[in-house]
Amino acid sequence: MTSRYRTSQSANPLAPRRRTVVKAAAATAVLAGPLAAALPARAAAETPAFLHGVASGDPLPDGVLLWTRVTPTAAAIPGSGLGPDTEVSWTVATDKAFTNVVAKGSTKATAATDHTVKADIRGLAPATDYWFRFSADGTDSPAGRTRTAPAADASVAGLRFGVVSCANWEAGYFASYRHLAARGDLDAWLHLGDYIYEYGTGEYGTRGTVVRQTAPTHEILTLADYRTRHGQHKTDADLQALHAKAPVIAIWDDHEIANDSWSGGAENHTEGTEGTWAARQAAAKQAYFEWMPVRPAIAGTTYRRLRFGKLVDLSLLDLRSFRSQQVSVGNGDVDDPNRTLTGRAQLDWLKAGLKSSDTTWRLVGNSVMISPFAIGSLSADLLKPLAKLLGLPQEGLALNTDQWDGYTDDRRELLAHLRSNAIRNTVFLTGDIHMAWANDVPVDAGTYPLSASAATEFVITSVTSDNLDDIVKVPEGSVSAIAAPIIKAANRHVHWVDTDRHGYGVLDITADRAQMDYYALSDKTKQNATASWARSYRTRSGTQKVERTYDPV
Repeated sequence: MTSRYRTSQSANPLAPRRRTVVKAAAATAVLAGPLAAALPARAAAETPAFLHGVASGDPLPDGVLLWTRVTPTAAAIPGSGLGPDTEVSWTVATDKAFTNVVAKGSTKATAATDHTVKADIRGLAPATDYWFRFSADGTDSPAGRTRTAPAADASVAGLRFGVVSCANWEAGYFASYRHLAARGDLDAWLHLGDYIYEYGTGEYGTRGTVVRQTAPTHEILTLADYRTRHGQHKTDADLQALHAKAPVIAIWDDHEIANDSWSGGAENHTEGTEGTWAARQAAAKQAYFEWMPVRPAIAGTTYRRLRFGKLVDLSLLDLRSFRSQQVSVGNGDVDDPNRTLTGRAQLDWLKAGLKSSDTTWRLVGNSVMISPFAIGSLSADLLKPLAKLLGLPQEGLALNTDQWDGYTDDRRELLAHLRSNAIRNTVFLTGDIHMAWANDVPVDAGTYPLSASAATEFVITSVTSDNLDDIVKVPEGSVSAIAAPIIKAANRHVHWVDTDRHGYGVLDITADRAQMDYYALSDKTKQNATASWARSYRTRSGTQKVERTYDPV
Protein backbone atom coordinates (compact mmCIF):
# COMPACT_ATOMS: atom_id res chain seq x y z
CA MET A 1 0.00 0.00 0.00
CA THR A 2 1.50 3.31 -1.07
CA SER A 3 0.44 6.93 -1.10
CA ARG A 4 1.72 9.55 -3.55
CA TYR A 5 -0.35 12.28 -1.95
CA ARG A 6 1.47 14.69 0.32
CA THR A 7 -0.65 16.39 2.90
CA SER A 8 -0.24 20.16 3.93
CA GLN A 9 -29.77 14.05 -38.66
CA SER A 10 -31.69 12.33 -38.39
CA ALA A 11 -28.83 14.14 -40.08
CA ASN A 12 -28.73 17.82 -40.93
CA PRO A 13 -29.74 18.17 -44.60
CA LEU A 14 -27.45 21.18 -44.92
CA ALA A 15 -24.41 19.31 -43.68
CA PRO A 16 -22.15 17.14 -45.83
CA ARG A 17 -23.35 13.55 -46.01
CA ARG A 18 -21.50 10.24 -45.89
CA ARG A 19 -23.82 7.33 -46.31
CA THR A 20 -23.05 3.73 -46.84
CA VAL A 21 -26.13 1.62 -46.39
CA VAL A 22 -25.24 -1.53 -44.50
CA LYS A 23 -27.12 -4.51 -43.15
CA ALA A 24 -26.92 -5.40 -39.49
CA ALA A 25 -25.73 -8.87 -38.55
CA ALA A 26 -28.67 -11.21 -38.41
CA ALA A 27 -27.15 -14.23 -36.72
CA THR A 28 -24.52 -15.15 -34.19
CA ALA A 29 -22.42 -16.75 -36.91
CA VAL A 30 -22.03 -13.41 -38.66
CA LEU A 31 -20.69 -11.86 -35.48
CA ALA A 32 -18.50 -14.77 -34.53
CA GLY A 33 -16.09 -14.87 -37.46
CA PRO A 34 -14.17 -11.58 -37.26
CA LEU A 35 -14.33 -11.25 -33.49
CA ALA A 36 -13.26 -14.80 -32.78
CA ALA A 37 -10.22 -14.18 -34.96
CA ALA A 38 -9.33 -11.23 -32.75
CA LEU A 39 -9.50 -13.18 -29.49
CA PRO A 40 -6.56 -15.06 -28.02
CA ALA A 41 -6.16 -18.61 -29.28
CA ARG A 42 -6.82 -20.04 -25.83
CA ALA A 43 -10.42 -18.81 -25.94
CA ALA A 44 -11.82 -21.94 -27.50
CA ALA A 45 -9.84 -24.33 -25.33
CA GLU A 46 -9.99 -22.79 -21.87
CA THR A 47 -13.23 -21.54 -20.40
CA PRO A 48 -14.28 -19.76 -18.38
CA ALA A 49 -11.73 -17.12 -19.36
CA PHE A 50 -11.07 -13.42 -18.78
CA LEU A 51 -10.10 -12.48 -22.31
CA HIS A 52 -10.91 -8.77 -22.06
CA GLY A 53 -8.79 -7.84 -19.09
CA VAL A 54 -9.83 -5.97 -15.98
CA ALA A 55 -10.48 -2.29 -15.38
CA SER A 56 -11.46 0.22 -12.74
CA GLY A 57 -12.98 3.67 -12.90
CA ASP A 58 -14.63 6.68 -11.27
CA PRO A 59 -12.50 6.71 -8.09
CA LEU A 60 -14.07 8.03 -4.89
CA PRO A 61 -12.42 8.67 -1.51
CA ASP A 62 -13.94 5.44 -0.17
CA GLY A 63 -14.33 3.34 -3.28
CA VAL A 64 -13.93 2.57 -6.96
CA LEU A 65 -15.86 0.80 -9.70
CA LEU A 66 -14.32 -2.51 -10.83
CA TRP A 67 -15.01 -4.15 -14.21
CA THR A 68 -14.35 -7.32 -16.17
CA ARG A 69 -15.95 -9.60 -18.74
CA VAL A 70 -16.03 -13.37 -18.40
CA THR A 71 -16.25 -15.74 -21.38
CA PRO A 72 -18.04 -18.75 -19.86
CA THR A 73 -17.95 -20.92 -23.00
CA ALA A 74 -16.16 -20.71 -26.34
CA ALA A 75 -19.41 -19.70 -28.05
CA ALA A 76 -20.14 -16.86 -25.60
CA ILE A 77 -18.30 -14.17 -27.52
CA PRO A 78 -19.30 -10.51 -27.12
CA GLY A 79 -22.61 -9.73 -28.77
CA SER A 80 -23.58 -13.37 -29.23
CA GLY A 81 -26.23 -13.51 -26.53
CA LEU A 82 -24.95 -16.98 -25.71
CA GLY A 83 -23.51 -18.51 -22.58
CA PRO A 84 -24.78 -19.62 -19.18
CA ASP A 85 -25.11 -17.51 -16.07
CA THR A 86 -21.73 -17.60 -14.36
CA GLU A 87 -20.81 -16.81 -10.77
CA VAL A 88 -17.94 -14.30 -10.72
CA SER A 89 -16.21 -13.32 -7.50
CA TRP A 90 -13.98 -10.34 -6.88
CA THR A 91 -11.22 -9.68 -4.37
CA VAL A 92 -9.56 -6.40 -3.35
CA ALA A 93 -6.28 -6.29 -1.44
CA THR A 94 -3.62 -3.80 -0.41
CA ASP A 95 -0.85 -5.89 -1.99
CA LYS A 96 -0.25 -7.60 -5.33
CA ALA A 97 0.11 -10.99 -3.63
CA PHE A 98 -3.41 -10.61 -2.17
CA THR A 99 -2.23 -11.50 1.33
CA ASN A 100 -4.11 -8.58 2.91
CA VAL A 101 -7.64 -8.80 1.51
CA VAL A 102 -9.86 -5.85 2.42
CA ALA A 103 -12.98 -6.55 0.35
CA LYS A 104 -14.56 -9.46 -1.49
CA GLY A 105 -17.87 -10.45 -2.98
CA SER A 106 -19.53 -12.10 -5.94
CA THR A 107 -22.18 -11.55 -8.58
CA LYS A 108 -23.63 -13.31 -11.61
CA ALA A 109 -22.48 -12.58 -15.15
CA THR A 110 -25.34 -13.15 -17.57
CA ALA A 111 -26.06 -12.85 -21.27
CA ALA A 112 -28.41 -9.97 -20.41
CA THR A 113 -25.34 -7.78 -19.76
CA ASP A 114 -23.10 -9.53 -22.30
CA HIS A 115 -21.36 -11.33 -19.40
CA THR A 116 -19.79 -8.08 -18.24
CA VAL A 117 -19.37 -7.58 -14.50
CA LYS A 118 -19.26 -4.44 -12.38
CA ALA A 119 -18.57 -4.20 -8.68
CA ASP A 120 -18.96 -0.80 -7.01
CA ILE A 121 -16.62 -1.21 -4.06
CA ARG A 122 -17.01 0.99 -0.97
CA GLY A 123 -15.41 1.11 2.47
CA LEU A 124 -11.86 1.65 1.17
CA ALA A 125 -9.29 4.13 2.49
CA PRO A 126 -8.74 7.42 0.63
CA ALA A 127 -5.63 8.15 -1.44
CA THR A 128 -4.60 4.49 -1.42
CA ASP A 129 -3.41 1.99 -4.04
CA TYR A 130 -5.28 -1.33 -4.18
CA TRP A 131 -5.00 -4.53 -6.20
CA PHE A 132 -8.03 -6.42 -7.47
CA ARG A 133 -8.93 -9.51 -9.49
CA PHE A 134 -11.92 -11.61 -10.47
CA SER A 135 -12.45 -15.40 -10.41
CA ALA A 136 -14.89 -17.80 -12.04
CA ASP A 137 -15.02 -21.57 -11.63
CA GLY A 138 -11.41 -21.77 -10.46
CA THR A 139 -10.01 -19.41 -13.09
CA ASP A 140 -8.48 -16.08 -11.98
CA SER A 141 -8.43 -12.93 -14.04
CA PRO A 142 -5.25 -10.89 -14.40
CA ALA A 143 -4.66 -8.63 -11.41
CA GLY A 144 -5.27 -4.92 -11.73
CA ARG A 145 -4.17 -1.92 -9.73
CA THR A 146 -6.42 0.96 -8.87
CA ARG A 147 -6.39 4.01 -6.62
CA THR A 148 -8.96 5.83 -4.53
CA ALA A 149 -9.35 9.59 -4.52
CA PRO A 150 -8.15 11.63 -1.56
CA ALA A 151 -10.62 12.56 1.15
CA ALA A 152 -12.83 15.51 0.22
CA ASP A 153 -11.25 17.74 2.87
CA ALA A 154 -7.65 16.57 2.35
CA SER A 155 -4.90 19.00 1.48
CA VAL A 156 -3.35 17.47 -1.64
CA ALA A 157 0.00 18.67 -2.93
CA GLY A 158 -0.20 17.10 -6.39
CA LEU A 159 -2.25 15.03 -8.84
CA ARG A 160 -1.31 13.49 -12.16
CA PHE A 161 -3.72 12.33 -14.89
CA GLY A 162 -3.16 10.74 -18.29
CA VAL A 163 -5.37 12.28 -20.99
CA VAL A 164 -6.42 10.62 -24.28
CA SER A 165 -9.11 10.69 -26.96
CA CYS A 166 -10.06 9.38 -30.41
CA ALA A 167 -8.80 5.81 -30.83
CA ASN A 168 -9.72 4.42 -34.24
CA TRP A 169 -8.90 0.68 -34.29
CA GLU A 170 -8.31 0.47 -38.03
CA ALA A 171 -6.03 3.51 -38.27
CA GLY A 172 -3.25 2.17 -36.07
CA TYR A 173 -2.12 0.69 -32.78
CA PHE A 174 -2.81 1.96 -29.29
CA ALA A 175 0.79 2.60 -28.27
CA SER A 176 -0.29 5.73 -26.39
CA TYR A 177 -2.05 3.51 -23.88
CA ARG A 178 1.07 1.38 -23.46
CA HIS A 179 3.27 4.39 -22.76
CA LEU A 180 0.83 5.78 -20.20
CA ALA A 181 0.63 2.37 -18.51
CA ALA A 182 4.43 2.23 -18.28
CA ARG A 183 4.64 5.47 -16.30
CA GLY A 184 3.37 4.08 -13.01
CA ASP A 185 2.68 7.57 -11.63
CA LEU A 186 -0.93 8.26 -12.65
CA ASP A 187 -3.68 8.87 -10.13
CA ALA A 188 -6.18 8.20 -12.94
CA TRP A 189 -6.55 8.69 -16.68
CA LEU A 190 -9.19 10.58 -18.60
CA HIS A 191 -10.72 9.37 -21.84
CA LEU A 192 -12.44 12.34 -23.45
CA GLY A 193 -14.45 10.45 -26.04
CA ASP A 194 -14.37 8.34 -29.20
CA TYR A 195 -13.16 5.26 -27.32
CA ILE A 196 -14.59 3.30 -30.26
CA TYR A 197 -15.75 4.25 -33.77
CA GLU A 198 -18.97 3.10 -35.39
CA TYR A 199 -17.88 2.89 -39.04
CA GLY A 200 -17.52 -0.20 -41.18
CA THR A 201 -14.08 -1.34 -42.30
CA GLY A 202 -12.14 1.12 -44.43
CA GLU A 203 -14.78 3.85 -44.10
CA TYR A 204 -13.03 6.25 -41.75
CA GLY A 205 -9.56 7.62 -41.20
CA THR A 206 -7.24 4.89 -42.41
CA ARG A 207 -5.10 6.90 -44.85
CA GLY A 208 -6.07 4.39 -47.50
CA THR A 209 -4.69 1.48 -45.47
CA VAL A 210 -6.52 -0.59 -42.87
CA VAL A 211 -3.82 -1.33 -40.30
CA ARG A 212 -6.02 -3.90 -38.52
CA GLN A 213 -9.57 -4.77 -39.38
CA THR A 214 -12.44 -3.87 -37.16
CA ALA A 215 -15.14 -6.27 -35.97
CA PRO A 216 -17.83 -6.46 -37.08
CA THR A 217 -16.70 -5.31 -40.52
CA HIS A 218 -19.96 -3.45 -41.20
CA GLU A 219 -21.12 -0.21 -39.58
CA ILE A 220 -22.44 -0.99 -36.12
CA LEU A 221 -26.17 -0.44 -35.58
CA THR A 222 -27.54 -3.00 -33.14
CA LEU A 223 -26.85 -3.87 -29.53
CA ALA A 224 -24.96 -6.97 -30.68
CA ASP A 225 -22.87 -4.82 -33.03
CA TYR A 226 -21.89 -2.30 -30.36
CA ARG A 227 -21.07 -5.09 -27.92
CA THR A 228 -18.87 -6.76 -30.52
CA ARG A 229 -16.97 -3.54 -31.25
CA HIS A 230 -16.40 -2.82 -27.56
CA GLY A 231 -15.32 -6.40 -27.04
CA GLN A 232 -12.73 -6.18 -29.79
CA HIS A 233 -11.21 -3.01 -28.30
CA LYS A 234 -10.89 -4.69 -24.92
CA THR A 235 -8.69 -7.40 -26.49
CA ASP A 236 -5.99 -4.81 -27.27
CA ALA A 237 -2.97 -5.56 -25.08
CA ASP A 238 -1.96 -1.91 -24.67
CA LEU A 239 -5.46 -0.86 -23.67
CA GLN A 240 -5.69 -3.78 -21.24
CA ALA A 241 -2.36 -2.74 -19.72
CA LEU A 242 -3.53 0.80 -19.03
CA HIS A 243 -6.89 -0.32 -17.65
CA ALA A 244 -5.02 -2.67 -15.30
CA LYS A 245 -2.69 0.09 -14.08
CA ALA A 246 -4.94 3.01 -13.06
CA PRO A 247 -8.64 3.93 -12.90
CA VAL A 248 -10.21 5.53 -15.96
CA ILE A 249 -12.57 8.50 -15.93
CA ALA A 250 -14.43 8.44 -19.23
CA ILE A 251 -17.01 10.45 -21.14
CA TRP A 252 -18.42 9.75 -24.56
CA ASP A 253 -18.40 11.88 -27.68
CA ASP A 254 -20.18 11.09 -30.94
CA HIS A 255 -18.48 7.96 -32.29
CA GLU A 256 -19.51 5.83 -29.33
CA ILE A 257 -22.90 6.19 -31.05
CA ALA A 258 -22.62 7.79 -34.55
CA ASN A 259 -20.76 10.66 -36.20
CA ASP A 260 -21.93 14.19 -35.33
CA SER A 261 -24.73 12.87 -33.16
CA TRP A 262 -27.27 15.16 -31.50
CA SER A 263 -30.35 14.49 -29.36
CA GLY A 264 -32.53 13.49 -32.31
CA GLY A 265 -30.16 11.92 -34.83
CA ALA A 266 -26.70 11.96 -36.38
CA GLU A 267 -24.93 12.70 -39.65
CA ASN A 268 -24.05 9.01 -39.84
CA HIS A 269 -27.56 7.66 -39.38
CA THR A 270 -30.42 7.24 -41.85
CA GLU A 271 -33.87 6.56 -40.45
CA GLY A 272 -35.60 3.69 -42.18
CA THR A 273 -32.66 1.89 -43.73
CA GLU A 274 -30.82 1.84 -40.40
CA GLY A 275 -33.77 1.72 -38.00
CA THR A 276 -34.86 4.42 -35.60
CA TRP A 277 -32.37 6.77 -33.98
CA ALA A 278 -33.88 6.06 -30.56
CA ALA A 279 -33.19 2.34 -30.89
CA ARG A 280 -29.63 2.84 -32.12
CA GLN A 281 -28.82 5.37 -29.41
CA ALA A 282 -30.27 3.12 -26.71
CA ALA A 283 -28.24 0.15 -27.97
CA ALA A 284 -25.02 2.15 -28.09
CA LYS A 285 -25.49 3.55 -24.60
CA GLN A 286 -26.39 0.16 -23.13
CA ALA A 287 -23.26 -1.41 -24.59
CA TYR A 288 -21.15 1.52 -23.39
CA PHE A 289 -22.27 1.19 -19.78
CA GLU A 290 -21.88 -2.59 -19.93
CA TRP A 291 -18.33 -2.43 -21.26
CA MET A 292 -16.95 0.68 -19.51
CA PRO A 293 -16.12 1.13 -15.80
CA VAL A 294 -18.31 4.24 -15.68
CA ARG A 295 -21.16 4.93 -13.29
CA PRO A 296 -24.30 6.01 -15.16
CA ALA A 297 -25.01 9.45 -13.82
CA ILE A 298 -27.90 11.85 -14.30
CA ALA A 299 -30.58 10.45 -16.64
CA GLY A 300 -28.29 7.61 -17.71
CA THR A 301 -25.75 9.97 -19.28
CA THR A 302 -22.06 10.50 -18.59
CA TYR A 303 -22.26 13.92 -16.96
CA ARG A 304 -21.17 13.75 -13.36
CA ARG A 305 -18.62 15.24 -10.96
CA LEU A 306 -15.67 13.78 -9.05
CA ARG A 307 -13.60 15.44 -6.34
CA PHE A 308 -9.93 15.01 -5.44
CA GLY A 309 -9.42 16.60 -2.04
CA LYS A 310 -9.19 20.37 -1.80
CA LEU A 311 -7.10 20.54 -4.96
CA VAL A 312 -9.44 19.53 -7.83
CA ASP A 313 -12.99 18.92 -8.72
CA LEU A 314 -13.72 17.48 -12.13
CA SER A 315 -16.99 18.16 -13.95
CA LEU A 316 -17.57 15.66 -16.77
CA LEU A 317 -19.88 16.72 -19.60
CA ASP A 318 -22.19 14.86 -21.98
CA LEU A 319 -22.34 17.05 -25.08
CA ARG A 320 -24.31 14.63 -27.30
CA SER A 321 -27.44 13.55 -25.44
CA PHE A 322 -29.14 16.94 -25.13
CA ARG A 323 -27.76 19.08 -27.95
CA SER A 324 -29.78 20.71 -30.71
CA GLN A 325 -29.10 19.69 -34.28
CA GLN A 326 -26.00 21.20 -35.85
CA VAL A 327 -26.58 24.00 -38.37
CA SER A 328 -24.69 24.84 -41.52
CA VAL A 329 -21.67 27.12 -41.48
CA GLY A 330 -22.50 30.79 -41.87
CA ASN A 331 -26.01 30.25 -40.56
CA GLY A 332 -26.97 32.86 -37.98
CA ASP A 333 -28.67 30.14 -35.97
CA VAL A 334 -25.35 29.41 -34.25
CA ASP A 335 -26.26 32.38 -32.01
CA ASP A 336 -29.86 31.32 -31.42
CA PRO A 337 -30.47 31.24 -27.63
CA ASN A 338 -33.08 28.51 -28.15
CA ARG A 339 -30.43 26.12 -29.46
CA THR A 340 -28.26 24.30 -26.95
CA LEU A 341 -25.16 22.13 -26.76
CA THR A 342 -25.48 21.12 -23.11
CA GLY A 343 -29.21 21.18 -22.48
CA ARG A 344 -30.64 23.55 -19.86
CA ALA A 345 -30.38 21.19 -16.90
CA GLN A 346 -26.75 20.25 -17.57
CA LEU A 347 -25.66 23.86 -18.09
CA ASP A 348 -27.34 24.90 -14.83
CA TRP A 349 -25.67 21.93 -13.07
CA LEU A 350 -22.27 22.93 -14.47
CA LYS A 351 -22.64 26.59 -13.52
CA ALA A 352 -23.80 25.75 -10.00
CA GLY A 353 -20.93 23.32 -9.49
CA LEU A 354 -18.30 25.77 -10.71
CA LYS A 355 -19.68 28.52 -8.48
CA SER A 356 -19.96 26.41 -5.33
CA SER A 357 -16.61 24.69 -5.73
CA ASP A 358 -14.13 25.28 -2.92
CA THR A 359 -11.22 23.47 -4.58
CA THR A 360 -8.16 25.24 -5.96
CA TRP A 361 -8.81 24.01 -9.51
CA ARG A 362 -11.98 23.34 -11.47
CA LEU A 363 -11.40 20.90 -14.34
CA VAL A 364 -14.03 20.32 -17.01
CA GLY A 365 -13.96 17.13 -19.09
CA ASN A 366 -15.22 18.51 -22.38
CA SER A 367 -15.57 16.43 -25.55
CA VAL A 368 -15.52 19.25 -28.15
CA MET A 369 -13.43 22.43 -28.23
CA ILE A 370 -14.84 25.43 -26.37
CA SER A 371 -12.28 27.98 -27.58
CA PRO A 372 -13.44 29.91 -30.65
CA PHE A 373 -11.84 28.73 -33.88
CA ALA A 374 -11.79 30.85 -37.04
CA ILE A 375 -9.92 29.32 -39.94
CA GLY A 376 -9.23 32.67 -41.59
CA SER A 377 -7.37 32.74 -44.89
CA LEU A 378 -6.06 29.22 -45.22
CA SER A 379 -5.03 28.34 -48.77
CA ALA A 380 -7.26 25.98 -50.71
CA ASP A 381 -4.85 23.05 -50.47
CA LEU A 382 -5.00 23.24 -46.66
CA LEU A 383 -8.59 24.40 -46.27
CA LYS A 384 -10.13 21.34 -47.92
CA PRO A 385 -8.38 18.68 -45.83
CA LEU A 386 -8.95 20.72 -42.68
CA ALA A 387 -12.63 20.98 -43.55
CA LYS A 388 -12.74 17.24 -44.25
CA LEU A 389 -11.16 16.47 -40.90
CA LEU A 390 -13.73 18.62 -39.13
CA GLY A 391 -16.63 17.30 -41.21
CA LEU A 392 -17.38 20.69 -42.73
CA PRO A 393 -18.17 22.10 -46.18
CA GLN A 394 -14.92 22.30 -48.13
CA GLU A 395 -15.68 25.42 -50.18
CA GLY A 396 -14.88 27.87 -47.39
CA LEU A 397 -15.91 28.32 -43.78
CA ALA A 398 -15.35 30.31 -40.62
CA LEU A 399 -16.06 27.87 -37.82
CA ASN A 400 -16.91 24.32 -36.81
CA THR A 401 -20.55 24.14 -35.77
CA ASP A 402 -20.18 20.73 -34.11
CA GLN A 403 -18.06 22.42 -31.42
CA TRP A 404 -19.11 25.15 -28.99
CA ASP A 405 -18.74 27.53 -31.98
CA GLY A 406 -22.08 26.20 -33.22
CA TYR A 407 -23.81 26.96 -29.91
CA THR A 408 -22.48 30.38 -28.99
CA ASP A 409 -25.23 31.30 -26.54
CA ASP A 410 -24.36 28.38 -24.25
CA ARG A 411 -20.71 29.42 -24.37
CA ARG A 412 -21.50 33.10 -23.78
CA GLU A 413 -23.64 32.22 -20.75
CA LEU A 414 -21.02 29.92 -19.26
CA LEU A 415 -18.09 32.32 -19.73
CA ALA A 416 -20.14 35.26 -18.42
CA HIS A 417 -20.93 33.15 -15.37
CA LEU A 418 -17.22 32.52 -14.75
CA ARG A 419 -16.43 36.22 -15.06
CA SER A 420 -19.36 37.65 -13.09
CA ASN A 421 -18.76 35.28 -10.19
CA ALA A 422 -14.96 35.71 -10.26
CA ILE A 423 -14.54 31.94 -10.69
CA ARG A 424 -10.84 31.30 -11.20
CA ASN A 425 -8.72 28.38 -12.28
CA THR A 426 -11.19 26.70 -14.64
CA VAL A 427 -9.41 24.40 -17.11
CA PHE A 428 -11.22 22.67 -19.98
CA LEU A 429 -9.76 19.30 -21.03
CA THR A 430 -10.82 18.48 -24.57
CA GLY A 431 -10.53 15.83 -27.29
CA ASP A 432 -12.38 15.27 -30.60
CA ILE A 433 -10.44 17.43 -33.06
CA HIS A 434 -7.41 15.13 -33.62
CA MET A 435 -4.97 17.96 -32.96
CA ALA A 436 -3.13 19.30 -29.92
CA TRP A 437 -3.95 22.84 -28.75
CA ALA A 438 -3.12 25.12 -25.82
CA ASN A 439 -5.67 27.94 -25.60
CA ASP A 440 -6.90 30.80 -23.53
CA VAL A 441 -10.71 30.88 -23.53
CA PRO A 442 -11.58 34.53 -24.28
CA VAL A 443 -14.84 36.20 -23.38
CA ASP A 444 -14.61 38.10 -26.69
CA ALA A 445 -12.25 36.54 -29.23
CA GLY A 446 -12.58 39.56 -31.52
CA THR A 447 -10.97 41.94 -29.04
CA TYR A 448 -8.59 39.47 -27.39
CA PRO A 449 -6.04 39.93 -25.80
CA LEU A 450 -7.26 43.41 -24.87
CA SER A 451 -10.34 41.76 -23.35
CA ALA A 452 -10.41 39.10 -20.65
CA SER A 453 -9.77 35.37 -20.66
CA ALA A 454 -12.32 33.45 -18.58
CA ALA A 455 -10.54 30.08 -18.51
CA THR A 456 -7.92 27.96 -20.25
CA GLU A 457 -8.12 24.86 -22.43
CA PHE A 458 -5.79 21.96 -23.18
CA VAL A 459 -6.83 19.93 -26.24
CA ILE A 460 -5.35 16.45 -26.72
CA THR A 461 -4.66 14.99 -30.14
CA SER A 462 -5.90 11.58 -31.25
CA VAL A 463 -4.50 8.21 -30.26
CA THR A 464 -4.79 7.05 -33.89
CA SER A 465 -7.60 8.87 -35.72
CA ASP A 466 -6.45 10.77 -38.81
CA ASN A 467 -5.22 14.32 -38.52
CA LEU A 468 -4.11 16.70 -41.25
CA ASP A 469 -0.87 15.12 -42.40
CA ASP A 470 -2.69 11.76 -42.66
CA ILE A 471 -5.41 13.27 -44.84
CA VAL A 472 -3.04 15.24 -47.09
CA LYS A 473 -0.64 12.25 -47.13
CA VAL A 474 2.51 14.25 -46.50
CA PRO A 475 5.33 13.75 -43.97
CA GLU A 476 4.45 14.48 -40.35
CA GLY A 477 4.92 18.13 -39.46
CA SER A 478 4.55 19.43 -43.01
CA VAL A 479 1.04 20.77 -42.54
CA SER A 480 1.62 22.20 -39.06
CA ALA A 481 4.58 24.23 -40.33
CA ILE A 482 2.26 26.05 -42.72
CA ALA A 483 -1.13 25.93 -41.02
CA ALA A 484 -0.23 26.61 -37.39
CA PRO A 485 1.02 30.20 -37.92
CA ILE A 486 -2.10 31.03 -39.94
CA ILE A 487 -4.42 29.51 -37.35
CA LYS A 488 -2.67 31.40 -34.55
CA ALA A 489 -2.81 34.68 -36.48
CA ALA A 490 -6.57 34.32 -36.90
CA ASN A 491 -7.05 33.14 -33.30
CA ARG A 492 -4.96 35.26 -30.94
CA HIS A 493 -6.03 33.20 -27.92
CA VAL A 494 -4.35 30.08 -29.39
CA HIS A 495 -0.84 29.66 -27.98
CA TRP A 496 -0.02 26.45 -29.83
CA VAL A 497 -1.58 24.04 -32.29
CA ASP A 498 -0.08 20.86 -33.72
CA THR A 499 -2.21 19.58 -36.59
CA ASP A 500 -0.18 16.48 -37.40
CA ARG A 501 0.93 14.23 -34.58
CA HIS A 502 -0.73 11.49 -32.56
CA GLY A 503 -0.23 10.79 -28.88
CA TYR A 504 -1.44 11.67 -25.41
CA GLY A 505 -1.15 14.16 -22.58
CA VAL A 506 -0.11 14.08 -18.94
CA LEU A 507 -1.77 16.70 -16.75
CA ASP A 508 0.10 17.54 -13.54
CA ILE A 509 -1.60 19.76 -10.99
CA THR A 510 -0.31 21.56 -7.92
CA ALA A 511 -1.79 24.46 -6.00
CA ASP A 512 0.37 26.84 -8.05
CA ARG A 513 -0.24 25.60 -11.60
CA ALA A 514 -1.86 23.08 -13.92
CA GLN A 515 0.58 21.82 -16.55
CA MET A 516 -0.10 19.70 -19.63
CA ASP A 517 2.81 17.75 -21.08
CA TYR A 518 2.11 16.69 -24.66
CA TYR A 519 3.67 13.45 -25.95
CA ALA A 520 3.85 12.30 -29.58
CA LEU A 521 4.12 8.82 -31.08
CA SER A 522 6.81 7.91 -33.59
CA ASP A 523 4.36 6.06 -35.89
CA LYS A 524 0.77 5.14 -35.09
CA THR A 525 0.89 2.24 -37.57
CA LYS A 526 3.66 0.49 -35.63
CA GLN A 527 2.77 -1.63 -32.61
CA ASN A 528 6.14 -0.86 -31.00
CA ALA A 529 5.94 2.89 -31.62
CA THR A 530 8.04 5.04 -29.29
CA ALA A 531 6.79 8.19 -27.58
CA SER A 532 8.63 11.45 -27.04
CA TRP A 533 7.86 14.68 -25.24
CA ALA A 534 6.65 17.33 -27.67
CA ARG A 535 5.67 20.47 -25.72
CA SER A 536 4.41 21.66 -22.34
CA TYR A 537 2.02 24.45 -21.41
CA ARG A 538 0.75 25.52 -18.03
CA THR A 539 -1.71 27.90 -16.48
CA ARG A 540 -0.63 29.50 -13.24
CA SER A 541 -3.15 29.92 -10.46
CA GLY A 542 -5.22 33.07 -10.79
CA THR A 543 -4.12 34.00 -14.31
CA GLN A 544 -6.72 32.30 -16.57
CA LYS A 545 -4.00 32.28 -19.24
CA VAL A 546 -1.73 29.67 -20.82
CA GLU A 547 2.04 29.99 -21.01
CA ARG A 548 4.72 27.76 -22.45
CA THR A 549 7.10 25.94 -20.14
CA TYR A 550 10.18 24.22 -21.48
CA ASP A 551 10.36 21.01 -19.49
CA PRO A 552 7.88 18.22 -18.80
CA VAL A 553 7.04 17.54 -15.18
